[in-house]
Amino acid sequence: MRVYLAKNLKEANRNSAADNRKILREHGVLMVNMMGSPGCGKTSLLEETLKRLSPRYRLAVIEGDLYTAEDAQRLAPWTSRIVQINTEGACHLEANYIGHLLAQNSPALLDAEILFIENIGNLVCPAEFDLGEDIGVTLLSVTEGNDKLRKYPLAFKETRATLITKLDLLEYVDFDLDHATLDLKNINEQAVIFPLSAKTGEGVKKWCDWLEHLLETKRK
Repeated sequence: MRVYLAKNLKEANRNSAADNRKILREHGVLMVNMMGSPGCGKTSLLEETLKRLSPRYRLAVIEGDLYTAEDAQRLAPWTSRIVQINTEGACHLEANYIGHLLAQNSPALLDAEILFIENIGNLVCPAEFDLGEDIGVTLLSVTEGNDKLRKYPLAFKETRATLITKLDLLEYVDFDLDHATLDLKNINEQAVIFPLSAKTGEGVKKWCDWLEHLLETKRK
């Protein structure tokens, strides 16, 4: 019987992530890994982001989910470059999954200027696996409460930006935006914070402008 050590699996993932990063760099693709709990608004924000950026950029999506392609179908009106991956139980995506998809769907994914990954809905496992992305972002909805930052700090520590979503519901829930901002800065003082609402559009332009800036910086 062969025993696989966790550190070996993590090392293999890091190597696959490095391979992905090299391929993406060679093709000039900016890859964005979006993480967050189920229901935090990942698909809704991604839908609004594609809607705003698709007229000017070639966009692609790797849609990660346990089962179904419902989210991919929601995004289909805004880009034809969508690849669905169903883990059927696994709580996160891994770098080798992304590597296989880049190889199998290279004309679509590697022709994009920005490639979004909607990771499995989870604040724990996805944060532990580098996929080779240029940037990782974590979404936190105001409906989840302030305690999620303290309970699941790794997801917020390991990503470049935190998107505080569903801002239109702020007045109806017990969520302190100032307290959340302070907690986030204590966890990751370099993180960029975007309070926004995909429903009303508040704050979405700043998020999209930031992505455009990152893409232009990558091209230099």
